[in-house]
Amino acid sequence: MLNNLEKEIEKIYIIQPITRENGHNYRVLQAEAVSLIESAGAVYAGTIYQNIREINAATFIGEGKLVELKERLWGLDGVTVLFNGELSPSQTLNISAALDDRKVIDRTTLILDIFAKNAKSSEGKLQVELAQLKYLYPRLKGKGAALSRLGGGVGTRGPGETQLETDRRYIRGRLKYLENRLKETEKRRALQSARRKKDEVKTIALVGYTNTGKSTLLNLLTGADTYVKNELFATLDPTARKLSIYGIDFLLVDTVGFLQDLPHNLIEAFQSTLESALHCDLALIVCDATGEYDMQLQTTLQTLKEMQFASPYLVVMNKSESVRDLSVFPQESIAVSAKENKGIEGLKRAILQQFSGEYLFCTLFIPYGKSAEYAKQKQYLVERRLEFTDNGQTVYATIPLRYADLFVEYIQERERI
Repeated sequence: MLNNLEKEIEKIYIIQPITRENGHNYRVLQAEAVSLIESAGAVYAGTIYQNIREINAATFIGEGKLVELKERLWGLDGVTVLFNGELSPSQTLNISAALDDRKVIDRTTLILDIFAKNAKSSEGKLQVELAQLKYLYPRLKGKGAALSRLGGGVGTRGPGETQLETDRRYIRGRLKYLENRLKETEKRRALQSARRKKDEVKTIALVGYTNTGKSTLLNLLTGADTYVKNELFATLDPTARKLSIYGIDFLLVDTVGFLQDLPHNLIEAFQSTLESALHCDLALIVCDATGEYDMQLQTTLQTLKEMQFASPYLVVMNKSESVRDLSVFPQESIAVSAKENKGIEGLKRAILQQFSGEYLFCTLFIPYGKSAEYAKQKQYLVERRLEFTDNGQTVYATIPLRYADLFVEYIQERERI
């Protein structure tokens, strides 16, 4: 029975193009493709690299390399070919034909498949289906043969299996329906955001590269139990939890991770999910301290720039428990280990400092004769700790600055964070 199960696991062979644009990091892209394959539940079968000076309009990589790849795959039945880039419909068809009608997918198809596998909420499923149909729609006309060759397995999860037999008119109607449903979701999200602003709740967004430990960090900071797994795009649906620091309640939101060359149609499809990152009061850009953290940071910043992100941010170097020299990290970044609960207090202080211009952290002394007056006012502050003496009570408080004047006569000492 085990052998039968092993036969059902799809094997994927990578074509890794090396172009002028990716020549400096094609090894990283290839390693990411391997992780994507594993995240999709398939098995990595090998890689063939191709230097490309000029893109072949018909097959992208040229006939000579396709002949070489065909020879390498000879005798390997059922192996899927992944082109680690984006192919046009005709290029997909031509590569498949040159490889004796093997199943051929590109990077976007693979990422969409992982999204379909990991989306759990109704909103996440709507967003995935919208992205898949937008990608499929221009590939339908005259490409029925190419699409039919996909068969089952990676690249056909979600709506893919049912949409292959549908016509463009149906898909146009379905796209409109999905877009309307997501607009309703966006309206609800906007109302929730307006309510939080009215209640003066600050929002902090966890953003960054996929699989850098954002969900683990959210769990540690908030005591939540968000799903955590060591694979790309393991958590696709947004998660929001309350985070309290020094008497201030924040809303901490985990967002979908980014990736190099993440297709624009995927970013657009998840725009409503990423609204929390766009309109947050502070973003924590989480990087993997043991990986290509500079590339992760630049990819995240570039993606946020394209989304017109304008909020302040802190750079958090997670998984730093095994790094001896922290000076190699970007200046002013914060080294933490969510796994081993290290550096978290420093991160909390850094978060507080971002909002220090809006709050007063102080010690108050309230004489017992003023207790009734203070009782009417204390709704405007947070009492972190109380101590009672013979003459009155000492209050360690956090006060929004706009209410600070109400407590001037009681202030004994201002605290520095």
